[in-house]
Amino acid sequence: MRRFPGQALRLGISATAVSLLRTSRWRGDKVAVLAEYALPEDEPNIASAAGATILAQALRTLLEGQDVAGWPVGVVLADELCRLWQVNPPPGAARLADIEAAAALRFHSLYGETPAAWAFSADWDARQPFYAAALPRALLAVLHALADDKGMHLVEIVPHFVTGWNRWHRALRAGGWFGQWHDRMLTLAAIEDHRLRAIRAVPVPQGADHYWLTQTIGREALLLGLSAPAQVQLCGALPPALAKPVQAGQVACVQLGAAQGNGMSPASLLAAAGSPA
Repeated sequence: MRRFPGQALRLGISATAVSLLRTSRWRGDKVAVLAEYALPEDEPNIASAAGATILAQALRTLLEGQDVAGWPVGVVLADELCRLWQVNPPPGAARLADIEAAAALRFHSLYGETPAAWAFSADWDARQPFYAAALPRALLAVLHALADDKGMHLVEIVPHFVTGWNRWHRALRAGGWFGQWHDRMLTLAAIEDHRLRAIRAVPVPQGADHYWLTQTIGREALLLGLSAPAQVQLCGALPPALAKPVQAGQVACVQLGAAQGNGMSPASLLAAAGSPA
């Protein structure tokens, strides 16, 4: 596959499917879906070692017949495969090791999982709270092995929420929360006084509407000790039920950007969310 200037590849990886896209800044279609592959149902979580083996097979099937050698590749991981949380530096923290240990302890208390199985990244700060992300090491090993085998250049591996936050956080209105809606997952960012207080990934039930969204936001606000926001600003492919007017007492929702869809599958929308490579 000949590569022209400004072109790159994107991989979208969720718990149910993988997708390969070609993006272009200047030539032809901005986004072209090259291949998609559905993962087997009822298989181990792909964030686990056993699931990573299944993912490796799925990605090789996805790339079969694709000439990807030499291409830059950005990878977007669905939020259910990642962990995002706030870390409060311990008093007197002065070394990177101190705040890394605090991040690991907080991770274990929140998720009850072994930190050794996850790779941490963060804007490390010993003076004020910061946010950290954890990606499964087994999944990262699959991606790096695949890139080496296919001759691809991995330029980015990022949680889906981070792509949305980086794009929209400067446009958010005061007094509201931010949310990213994708497939069966809503990732909420609770905001207070222009400061990100917490990130919550919430499974979305079938038929979710304004009532469900209001109840979910109210519950999360109560757990965080915050007042429920007057509105939530959402990006992503929103369900039709949220296009209806809100009723009295419900949290208003504002669509950020044009409604997404364009006939693309959730896996391809995931891949398309990445940064230009």
